[in-house]
Amino acid sequence: MPVTPIYSNCDGPVVASEPPVESKHYSAEAVANSFRPTNLLGEAYRNYENSSRQSIVESNYRKQHENMTVEKVRSLHKKWLGFTHGEHTVMEVLHKLDNFVDESDPDVSIPNSLHAFMTAEAIRKLHPDKDWLWLTGFVHDLGKVMSCWGEEQWCVVGDTFPVGCEFSKDIVLSHQFEGNPDTKHAVYGTKYGMYEPHCGLDNLLMGFGHDEYLYQVLSNHPTCTLPIEGLWCIRYHSFYPWHDKGAYKHLMAPEDAAKLETVKEFNKFDLYSKGDDLPDVSKLEPLYQTLLEKYGLGGKIRWITPFITVSRHFAGDDVSGS
Repeated sequence: MPVTPIYSNCDGPVVASEPPVESKHYSAEAVANSFRPTNLLGEAYRNYENSSRQSIVESNYRKQHENMTVEKVRSLHKKWLGFTHGEHTVMEVLHKLDNFVDESDPDVSIPNSLHAFMTAEAIRKLHPDKDWLWLTGFVHDLGKVMSCWGEEQWCVVGDTFPVGCEFSKDIVLSHQFEGNPDTKHAVYGTKYGMYEPHCGLDNLLMGFGHDEYLYQVLSNHPTCTLPIEGLWCIRYHSFYPWHDKGAYKHLMAPEDAAKLETVKEFNKFDLYSKGDDLPDVSKLEPLYQTLLEKYGLGGKIRWITPFITVSRHFAGDDVSGS
């Protein structure tokens, strides 16, 4: 049944009382998967047309869509994957998100630290034998700490997509890409862009954000034993046009089919747990601290990764266009 809105950190009244068809679809899917039909704001899920958070969400995406270019992504790689931001435990980073609200998300106006527990607990209920998946849900958004360290939210949050090729119409608010200079680039503005057909997801230069940052932090942490499936979920959970809409199949390699199946299962909990009751964090922290220790993430983690040269299937970095 619909829930009464708990938080009122919204832009104002909903523009229209009727949610868009797309949002109705997500709410129907939520019910089919035994989740509540509405989020904590009492609205349909993934409403990018007339949610109560429409203004702030649309503004954040406009900045992202107009400015997330190949050049910008490479500069963010150098900034965040090449310099130290200190050593912190997972719990310390989690609590840095106690006052962080994602400006790209129409479904919640609660701090991201609560979403971590909500996602993990939703997974634990339906997958009691997969504690690695609970832990994946618990940590999956920790890369958003970049905003707590000074990065603008449009470089950190929101649905992700590859740069260096044509922007898919299946990306939310895709009309905003009209202001992105890469759309007019002789190579980057084409279907395959700087890639080869079926080059594989791991060879794509994705728009930078919290997914890639945390993936690099954990995959470079020497004691991390989180299964590769968990790392897939962390790296691609925001890639909605791919795992939700079926876009970019022309760039998938055969081995990416397993990633798609895994990420789609994970996504149900990431999205639809946003309608669940708020958790008692104090009771749950010891459980997840134990899991962090089990999977080699219980101590201090260096929030730095070496500069990663992304392997890409294209002619070279000297591609020019206008």
